[in-house]
Amino acid sequence: MTLQTRELTTIDEMLTQIDTIRFLYPKITLEKYKSFLSDMLPHNYTQIAVFENDVCLGITGCWSATKLWTGKYLEIDNFVVHPEHRSKGIGKILTDFIEQKAINLGCSSIVLDAFTGNFGAHRFYYNQGYAPKGFHFVKVLDENKLTQ
Repeated sequence: MTLQTRELTTIDEMLTQIDTIRFLYPKITLEKYKSFLSDMLPHNYTQIAVFENDVCLGITGCWSATKLWTGKYLEIDNFVVHPEHRSKGIGKILTDFIEQKAINLGCSSIVLDAFTGNFGAHRFYYNQGYAPKGFHFVKVLDENKLTQ
């Protein structure tokens, strides 16, 4: 298996990978995806994708920012591996790339959210050296605006 890891920086590059994103958000429309990406890109958002023969096997978004508690950090967002390619090291390729990117950017840490019931993701992130630091509280104001 010959794999290639690429950073996607344009909306057009990202839109072509919507089928992989739909493993995480099955109901997302192309229009909504494009609209969200248009809002996200000006805030340092990029995507990292792993390909085999131009087929996307896994993808994650990330962005860097600064908070008072952590200083500069890199956030993993929308991490998904094609179901047929899970447990083949694709996720590790993505987290290794993210870690090197965070180091290159001078970040103090990498952060992410994982849904409370997603135990497979919890196990994966623990195995990659991540640990929970707190709770991410959410107050939903409009369910119709949510992707899932």
